[in-house]
Formats: sequence, structure tokens, C-alpha cells
Amino acid sequence: MTTKVLLADDQAMVRGGLRLILEDQPDITVVGEAADGAEAIALARRLRPDVCLVDIRMPLLDGIEVTRALAGPDVADPLRVVIVTTFDLDEYVYGALHAGALGFILKDVGPTLLVEAVRAARTGEAVRAARTGEAVRAARTGEALISPSITVRLLRRLAPAASRAPGPARALSDRETQVIRAIARGRTNQEIAAELFISVSTVKSHLATIQSKLAVRNRVEIAAWAWESRLMD
Repeated sequence: MTTKVLLADDQAMVRGGLRLILEDQPDITVVGEAADGAEAIALARRLRPDVCLVDIRMPLLDGIEVTRALAGPDVADPLRVVIVTTFDLDEYVYGALHAGALGFILKDVGPTLLVEAVRAARTGEAVRAARTGEAVRAARTGEALISPSITVRLLRRLAPAASRAPGPARALSDRETQVIRAIARGRTNQEIAAELFISVSTVKSHLATIQSKLAVRNRVEIAAWAWESRLMD
């Protein structure tokens, strides 16, 4: 199955480099390039790519606005958006995650992880894996796609400046709180299961309940809630 990718970055050199890396793979094709946020939204809605790689800082509309338009909570058929960042713009990445992005990768991530990130985001199953921190292990670094370690560093850094998150709709059980803390530390489902001596399926069940109680859509938002709620040390 060929994965269709849209590149959105205001620097032609960056887009060219990404295209060369991705199209060197037999199962990935770049179907469009956008130099600004407005063009990115228009192309994405017309081409319906499997994955949108979106830069944070672009003319007209930034990556957060693009993400919200393509994958926000009010979008009926959201696209899969992965933010590309230099990591010195943490506050923008934070906003993008809340706007509906699956996560983010660094611009200097390297060809191997870039390709693995796109592959991990191409199907519903891969997206669920990415959102739960179990994405591609082929690179054996733990930094693929929505890297738990990078996400945790980001959230830890930004939490003190963030407004306090609203409380859960229903009280969290002690076990659910343990799972939330583990997620906020960047643990995978398998790691949580091992730490708490429960099955992976039980972890997934807790995750579904937690998402419902917190009114969040994915694992990244659970982690953000934990840090914003001062649940973490």
C-alpha cells in the first residue's frame, strides 16, 4: 500500500530534502507541497493524503491553525497531521498537540526515523500505535514519531506556564491515576502492564475510560492533562 504524503513548509530546500528522503522509499509518494498554511489546508482537503507533515512556522496560517483545520475536534473526517519542528519552538508544538496533531518529529530526526514516522501514521492501526507510544521500534531508539521521551520533556517544560486543566467528569480510580502518571512519563502499554502487573488489554481498557473521563482524544492529551493538573512531580 502506497502512503500519500503532503509536505507543508515555507522553505523550498526543506521540502525538497524531505521529498528526496521519502520518495526514495517504494511505498511512499509525495502528492503535494505547500509553501504556506492556507495552501496546505486547501491541498490537504483536495488531495486527502494519508499523512500531512506540517511545519510549525509558515506564512498566512501557522502549523497550529493548519492542524486545527485538518484534524481539530470539530473536523468530521480528520486527516493525520504530524508536526515537524526544530524543538526550540516548544510552545507552538504544545498548541499543535492540543489542536489535534498526532505528535511531532524533529527536523534533524534523520532519514530512517522520518520514513518510519510516516509509515507509522499511514493506517488506523499505526495511528493508534503511535498515539499509545508503541510506534515503530525498527530504529530502536524510542524517538520515532510521537516520541514519549520528547513529549514528556516538552510537557514538563511547559506545564508550569500552562493554565490548570479542568477536573475529570467523573472521579478517577487509584489505578486510573497510576496509568495516567505512567503515560505522562512516556511509558508504553507494555511497560505500564509490566509495572502495574496487569495485562495489556486491561491497560487499554483503562485508557478508554480515562479518555472518556477527561474528555480527551488520545494519549498525548492524557499526558498533557497530567502535567497541567500538577499530577506529576
